[in-house]
Amino acid sequence: MRLNFLNHTLLLSKKTHVMGILNVTPDSFSDGGLYLDRKAAVEHALRMVEDGADIIDIGGESTRPGAEPVPLDEELRRTIPVIEAIASKVDVPISIDTYKAEVAKRAIEAGASVVNDISGLRFDPEMASVVAETGAAVVVMHIKGTPRDMQKNPKYQDLFGEIIEYLRGSMEIAKKAGVPEERIIIDPGIGFGKRPEHNLQIINRLDRFSVLGRPILVGPSRKSFIGLILDNLPPAERVEGTAAAVAISVFRGASIVRVHDVKAMSRVVRVADAIKRESI
Repeated sequence: MRLNFLNHTLLLSKKTHVMGILNVTPDSFSDGGLYLDRKAAVEHALRMVEDGADIIDIGGESTRPGAEPVPLDEELRRTIPVIEAIASKVDVPISIDTYKAEVAKRAIEAGASVVNDISGLRFDPEMASVVAETGAAVVVMHIKGTPRDMQKNPKYQDLFGEIIEYLRGSMEIAKKAGVPEERIIIDPGIGFGKRPEHNLQIINRLDRFSVLGRPILVGPSRKSFIGLILDNLPPAERVEGTAAAVAISVFRGASIVRVHDVKAMSRVVRVADAIKRESI
């Protein structure tokens, strides 16, 4: 599967792509506060590209469970200078992790080419139009609720049916705004309004989402369900657990994996891809 957007082409059928996470926030669950300094953020992005990242995903608002919204001006202040600095130094696509249309618009003007929207184009009615008008690619994710309340006893009558219906609706929102289906990526939303067992089911049956006909992005990196399995290990010690989730995601049909530990996960992906394709 080929994904064409702005000045980039991703050959998603050739290999599983690695999206490196860069949070320029003080309170993200795993790396909050590490890259608030612009120089540190740029250096980390360059290191991730060197380590094998195919996409850099930059976020200026934590969407961890219970997180409070960040004002527009603050999110812009955190992200735009970093995107400008990184865009001048790397050739890989830059993704802006936001659900605010104005942030997405300004980020694309600064050099981003992908919008990663946790709300699946639902929180800001202008977002789909921004994606359409700019020519960016878009990741539409499933979320149940909002970051503030999504983990307060999430329940499903039909886990896969409800997620697929939500994502299909997000795709329709995008297409009605003028976004070609060829620029849409789907994400079932690991940890966003999901119980631990839901996350395990989603990864184990990730291929169920292929019914939508779009590339699948999955983001299990350092998530709390991994910590629970491993006797409540803190986020920084969940690398091996993340590796297991990433490898299984590759086998179950992920086109893109979103991760913190780029060097390690790039190696995991390369081996998993080789085994899956039975070819070195």
